[in-house]
Amino acid sequence: MCLQVIPVPLPALRALGIIVINIDPVIHLGPLAIHWYGVMYAIAFYVAYRFAAVPLMERAGVARDTVSKITVWTIVVGLIGGRLYYVLQQPNFFSHYLPNPIHIIAFWEGGMAFFGAIIAGFITLTICAWRYGLNPWLALDGGAAFAVVGQPIGRIGNLINGDILGTPSTLPWATAYANPGAILQKGFQLCTPTSCIAYQPAAAYEALATIAIGVVLLLLYRRRVPLGVIAITYVAAYAISQLIVFEFRASEPAVLLGLRQAQWTSIGVLVIGVPGLYLVWRWTTDRVLRPHDLAETAPEASLEQPRPTARR
Repeated sequence: MCLQVIPVPLPALRALGIIVINIDPVIHLGPLAIHWYGVMYAIAFYVAYRFAAVPLMERAGVARDTVSKITVWTIVVGLIGGRLYYVLQQPNFFSHYLPNPIHIIAFWEGGMAFFGAIIAGFITLTICAWRYGLNPWLALDGGAAFAVVGQPIGRIGNLINGDILGTPSTLPWATAYANPGAILQKGFQLCTPTSCIAYQPAAAYEALATIAIGVVLLLLYRRRVPLGVIAITYVAAYAISQLIVFEFRASEPAVLLGLRQAQWTSIGVLVIGVPGLYLVWRWTTDRVLRPHDLAETAPEASLEQPRPTARR
């Protein structure tokens, strides 16, 4: 059965209390064009670095200069991974992206598959941990903290763009887009005074889900769980959140059995990825220390064993 959506006049929707977003996704400063999406990502990176990665890593004895270097590499590789994973999923990859390679790296246009960023970021963090002699689980925990703080801020850019939307709705928090510059995906309509459709704000749902995950991770951190527990919990919780949130994302087509690509990725992560991480964590458990123990025993949180003291 197909649900027919009938546009209604804007005043009627306003009476229902829906939210109309009329923000140009691009800030025009003379000849300079600055995208809100990029601005929010920049803010997200700084806040996540300053208030998540740095406190967690410094309390474990890692120098801020080292944290900064690891963060830069992880951001760059994570962005590339997230963008490539998104582009490869698009049905118009061969007709649009491949003939116009500039669109593949056009982050400002919106479109990031966060699972791609997680995979690329975790690989980068592991390599950086080896490079700087750190416990890799400490680096992965720092990456998880960085993600849960930064991602909700980045989703504000999606809310301005209008590129992550759910099904048509008349809920009080449903959003309609009135700015001609809004980056709506195919099948979604701009709001005009005579014809307007509001949609569930799927980007806001994702932000709220990530905040909830952040609260869980904060509670685990305060309980001083072993290194690696935060990272594994984050991956599992994020996969579960995507299974739920993508039920509202009408901007992404279903690919198999009514499920969207991110949902199938989530299932793969829960069935293969999380158990795999757990097995590796168990295998390296003799090298895993609690954060407060690590700060007391190794100023740079390295995996090197203490040298034996000479007998007198």
